[in-house]
Amino acid sequence: MRLILISGLSGSGKSVALRALEDAGYYCVDNLPATLLHETVGLYGQYGYDRIAVSVDVRSGPSLGALPVEMKKLRDAGFDVRLLFLEAKTATLVKRFSETRRRHPLSGQGLTVEECIREEQELLATIHDLGTRIDTSDLSASMLRTWIRDLTDADMNKLTLVFESFGFKHGVPLDADFMFDARCLPNPYYEPELRPLTGRDEPIAAYFRKAPIVEAMIDDIYQLVAKWLPAFGRDNRAYLTVAIGCTGGQHRSVYIAETLANRFGRDQVLLRHRELARAG
Repeated sequence: MRLILISGLSGSGKSVALRALEDAGYYCVDNLPATLLHETVGLYGQYGYDRIAVSVDVRSGPSLGALPVEMKKLRDAGFDVRLLFLEAKTATLVKRFSETRRRHPLSGQGLTVEECIREEQELLATIHDLGTRIDTSDLSASMLRTWIRDLTDADMNKLTLVFESFGFKHGVPLDADFMFDARCLPNPYYEPELRPLTGRDEPIAAYFRKAPIVEAMIDDIYQLVAKWLPAFGRDNRAYLTVAIGCTGGQHRSVYIAETLANRFGRDQVLLRHRELARAG
């Protein structure tokens, strides 16, 4: 049985993720106390369900602290358990709560929304690194659904490499395991005919192929990731996210992410272009 656990900060898109999994054929349960996980999974297993998604977060109260132990019990019992941890920048979460006018789950304590978010971050600190982190700060609901489907469609028995391009001027991604800065490389933004294009376009690729320093950085990143990939795989990691940033996230970082994804092979490799996705 495959069990996907959804957790993270309120307002980060957990409901969107759970609905995406339901559309993908998972039997979904929202807001389940962590202490009931083993019993619930066993029950639905008896009815023939082999793909289950469960949302576990601060709404579960004190039982949330039992999640690491319950995950280990389920894995020891032979279940394939993966945790997706959704998060976003504090300013983004405050804006979302303001726009939707929904109450934060911790607002009953008389705290402001920002204080509630800080309190929630502390409560979730123990499970923050138990799974794959997804920064939804700059993602639309449709893009989040796409990323969730891509992640859960991957073979859970293999380590999946995720290459993510981004622009530093829009903030660094929270979910990166490795982060590389490509702003020292030649920038096609200053070529008027290349400015409207992206790192996926052949004229941009031709521009970079003429600059040995670009290939040198790609080689260095490839060798580092390839060297340490087996160690991350032995650590029972399901995903490893490598983020490459440039100024705007349109040319250099996109080209490098695309090139690395091709070099590692498309099997068990996912691509994310944060700024291109946000631009539509």
